[in-house]
Amino acid sequence: MTVTAPERAAPSAPATSTSPTARSIWRGGRGIVLFGVIVIVVAALTALVTGTSTEGRRLDPADATLTGGKALAEILGRRGVRVERVSTAEDVVRLDGPGAQLLVSSTAYLGDDDIATLSRTRADRLIVGTTPGLLGLAPGITASGQAAVRSREPRCDLPAAVRAGSAFTGGAALSVPTGSVGCYPSGDGPSLVRSFSSRVVTVVADGAFMTNQRLAEDGNAALAINLAGARPVLIWLVPDESGLIPGSGDASAGDLVPAGVPWAVLQLGVALLLAALWRGRRLGPVVVEALPVVVRAAETVEGRGRLYRARRARDRASATLRAATAARLAPRLGLSGDATPNEIIAATALRTGQDAVWVRSVMYGLIPADDAGLVALASHLDTLERQVREP
Repeated sequence: MTVTAPERAAPSAPATSTSPTARSIWRGGRGIVLFGVIVIVVAALTALVTGTSTEGRRLDPADATLTGGKALAEILGRRGVRVERVSTAEDVVRLDGPGAQLLVSSTAYLGDDDIATLSRTRADRLIVGTTPGLLGLAPGITASGQAAVRSREPRCDLPAAVRAGSAFTGGAALSVPTGSVGCYPSGDGPSLVRSFSSRVVTVVADGAFMTNQRLAEDGNAALAINLAGARPVLIWLVPDESGLIPGSGDASAGDLVPAGVPWAVLQLGVALLLAALWRGRRLGPVVVEALPVVVRAAETVEGRGRLYRARRARDRASATLRAATAARLAPRLGLSGDATPNEIIAATALRTGQDAVWVRSVMYGLIPADDAGLVALASHLDTLERQVREP
């Protein structure tokens, strides 16, 4: 057996105080601090990116997800309709005119003044939804009850609906004021109503048929194009929750971060600092101890094998191999550490499908007569263990 030369004893470290210091506390908790910094940076970047992304917003012409309306906007653009995505009532007023149509599917981030401004516009209106804010832009039309959203027939004489045919509509039953047309009945009333007064106002109880996910089904695309493409200009209002105009250049990076993020980051930083001070390891000076020898594991195995071979100790070698195999097989077979040979043989034969007599001869049989027999025994033991591990 080959061993390396003993290492020279290292000089003892100078005596130092074992009381905690600021340096030892920092070094002991720097892993926690580093992890905390990474968490803070990732959280800030996520908040910054998600705060300005338009993806994931229902019926947004810039959103390519399943609930977005980008597909409809691109189809309208190819048909000559100028789609203008806006986020404020002031933008709607700027584009307002008799040749325009206003599409609104949400008023969640609009104030009362904004709703009043929209109600004074001259453009036709396409209202998608039945919230009070939306129906406030469609005088005389109300909603009652809920209805399942499914494929429905128009059952009316409105050309936009008749040409489209069946569509994925529903959501609620709408009232039909005098001089209006109702289509796609659901429950106690239609789910699409168009009224004619000083302007054309169309209300759709549910806009699922206009989304990227449903546009290719039934007559959804035809109905969406007929309704949204009725005028040369479509003013598509998507209120911005931050109140900032996209692309205006007036917003700084700090303005785009939600107001609660700085306080959350500060609190998280304080919590991480306290955790570092609490959990930081307070160790004294390192004690260096010289080892008598350094032996690699491979050399230890080779040395033991050479000793067995020199003494022709095939009995000890085979017993060691069999005992080690039995110790590894027992937990894999669901047996305890003090399982009897008969239990191990029965479980091994059942798991591997081998004959119990052959398993007994391998695990607890005769001592190999020569080195070739010892090698064959090792191979059989390895095969048994592999079959138990990978049935």
